[in-house]
Amino acid sequence: MATNRWGKRIKAFRKLKGYTQIEFADELGISVSQLGEIERGKRIPTDDHLKYIAAKLDISLEELQPKIEENEEKRYVEHR
Repeated sequence: MATNRWGKRIKAFRKLKGYTQIEFADELGISVSQLGEIERGKRIPTDDHLKYIAAKLDISLEELQPKIEENEEKRYVEHR
């Protein structure tokens, strides 16, 4: 559920920066429902959208990126 974690990170940073969903959707030039779908993990943002979102939040893409949890990293290494 990496998509859901991206959405949670976006929502957390949006709130940290003091944006409401309406304000941030306006800032991004998308509808509130689209932003809500991204934040809930129902819509997958493209790499370009993620870069744009990070820029609007005044953070790096690396900062926005969800952290890989230890058990996921283990599974990834074991499957390689």
